[in-house]
Amino acid sequence: MDQKQKASGSDALIAQLDLAESIPEMRELRMWSYELLGIAADVAVVDVGCGAGRAVAEMGMRGAQVVGIDPDERMISLARERWPGEDFRMADAYGLPFVDGALRGYRADKVYHAVDDPARAIDEARRVLASGGRIVVVGQDWDTFIIDSDDAALTRRIVHARADMITEPRVVRRLPRLLAEAGFVDVSVEAHMMVSRDAAAVTILADMAAKVRSVGAISEAEADGWVAEQRERGRDGRLFFALPMFVTAATRL
Repeated sequence: MDQKQKASGSDALIAQLDLAESIPEMRELRMWSYELLGIAADVAVVDVGCGAGRAVAEMGMRGAQVVGIDPDERMISLARERWPGEDFRMADAYGLPFVDGALRGYRADKVYHAVDDPARAIDEARRVLASGGRIVVVGQDWDTFIIDSDDAALTRRIVHARADMITEPRVVRRLPRLLAEAGFVDVSVEAHMMVSRDAAAVTILADMAAKVRSVGAISEAEADGWVAEQRERGRDGRLFFALPMFVTAATRL
């Protein structure tokens, strides 16, 4: 992938993340993740896969000492532009720039599905957390997208084909076990349903169809017809797109 394609991919992801962050339920979920972390004044926290940096800024507003980490240079550049008073650094989930036990909180939101070795990332989280430190991982199960459509069979094909393109599409099912195996305690899991009936969600659905079409899982005609239906649903108030988000939290011994 050349630099132009990489930048275009980053920009598309930024647009989708901005859209997701604007959903009221997503904001509430971010706030709840801060509560689970125990965010307070001077608490040292890392936000892994921080994207454009909104969560870093929000935790910083609560007085926490937050560092946002992302391996994407475009993301870090945009985060620094949007939130110039915050600390953003390029790094990945396997090599966090902290000494052992330096942090009290570790947060990763919509990240672990893109990590090819979740157990290794959790081991790195354990390394940088102090005893009693908290980890909170927020993410979706890519097989559980719920979309209303006149063609249920095609919709199932699109959802599952899109899931098959993800590095770890069902990692949220494994996280409790992986955390326990890494020595974390007080492991908890919650599901929070995100529901959108807004036409803006068509952007996400159209992107799903385009990606699935690009690998030949559906035809161009199927993709165009399905997206056209979703656009029509968005215009007349019949769109329904729901997604359960899973919040897994634990404590380092």
